[in-house]
Amino acid sequence: MNPLQIVVLDRDTLVNRPFDFDFPHTLSSYGTTEAHETLERIRGADIVITNKVVISAQAFAENPQLKLVAVTATGVNNVDVEAAKQNGTAVCNIRAYGNESVAEHAFMMMITLMRNLPAYQRDVAAGLWENSPFFCHLGAPMRDLNGKTLAIFGRGNIGKTLATYAQAFKMNVVFAEHKHAQSVRYGYVSFDEAIRSADVVSLNCPLTPQTANMIGEAELQQMKPGAILINCGRGGLVDEAALVAALKYGQIGGAGFDVLTQEPPRDGNPLLKARLPNLIVTPHIAWASQEAANRLFDILVDNINRFVAGNPQNLV
Repeated sequence: MNPLQIVVLDRDTLVNRPFDFDFPHTLSSYGTTEAHETLERIRGADIVITNKVVISAQAFAENPQLKLVAVTATGVNNVDVEAAKQNGTAVCNIRAYGNESVAEHAFMMMITLMRNLPAYQRDVAAGLWENSPFFCHLGAPMRDLNGKTLAIFGRGNIGKTLATYAQAFKMNVVFAEHKHAQSVRYGYVSFDEAIRSADVVSLNCPLTPQTANMIGEAELQQMKPGAILINCGRGGLVDEAALVAALKYGQIGGAGFDVLTQEPPRDGNPLLKARLPNLIVTPHIAWASQEAANRLFDILVDNINRFVAGNPQNLV
């Protein structure tokens, strides 16, 4: 067979290991790719590898030869899947590579905020313990996970893995139904009930037109005053300005976010400006344990090798 032309658009988001493709190919690899560079770089490519670089309808229209877009993540909202279908281009993604990594990150944020560790770190740094009249410094309230209710939005592998961690700490775990659902499926609770009853709400669902801003001012007002909101799903699931207001005015107890509406947040973001002791923001790294990053790379290479061999997997 003739060598296939492979283009990697954001190589720097992958572990530093060589690709082990088992077919004739040429490889063009770019550490990062800006939007205005995409069309030129993928021109004539047979296979494009992308993490977050957008592959638009125009990209497919200009590349009828394009056989495969291999997304190095689970979400494929950066690819115009319908245009790919019309072009006869397959799209594959990476599945079940970071269940433990993302679930552990969400759980870390949950227990950290329930125990108010950021507030205590701030107090210790400010010298409040040194000036305490007691052996300890009692500042922000601390709560056990035992007996609390965790509402999980998204019953995929990550959500189910998180549930097992929470159940080990004797939490009551419920899975929440879609917003505006006409009925409640067996094993789920309604959206409104989950919002009102939960001590912790964890968002582990994809960003779609139906889930965009699913948590806004109205939902935040329904939550318990001490409730914790965790988002290790996708930026855009929560109205970030409304969340900052809810945190400042004590409508909820805290929030932990690994994702923002715009990434990277070059134009700023309300959550980054807030600097609140009950808010944790991490830079979209829940997925990035060493173990998960290597599993992702292995699945990516396997996806491409199997596609070329005529035995595709993980097609979208």
